[in-house]
Amino acid sequence: MYVIITYDITDDRRLNKVRKILRKYLYWCQLSTFEGEITKGKLAKCMGEVNEVINANEDSVYVYEVENPKNLKKKVLGIEKSYMDNFL
Repeated sequence: MYVIITYDITDDRRLNKVRKILRKYLYWCQLSTFEGEITKGKLAKCMGEVNEVINANEDSVYVYEVENPKNLKKKVLGIEKSYMDNFL
């Protein structure tokens, strides 16, 4: 399946930990957004790791699951960032 994950983490230390976890599984496409193909098992593992880091009273993580990515249309206004932009 294809997923899009967005997050709002209030503490910089937790933010960096969440970003590091999500990078193991998905592509970082915007400052607070990751996306990509992932199995249900890997998604469950990823979300378990994220859940251990976040503070549920202060942070939020949204997971959008797209069962059939052929039904997803993506339009970008301005510069489309690529996960390869994160590498030197």
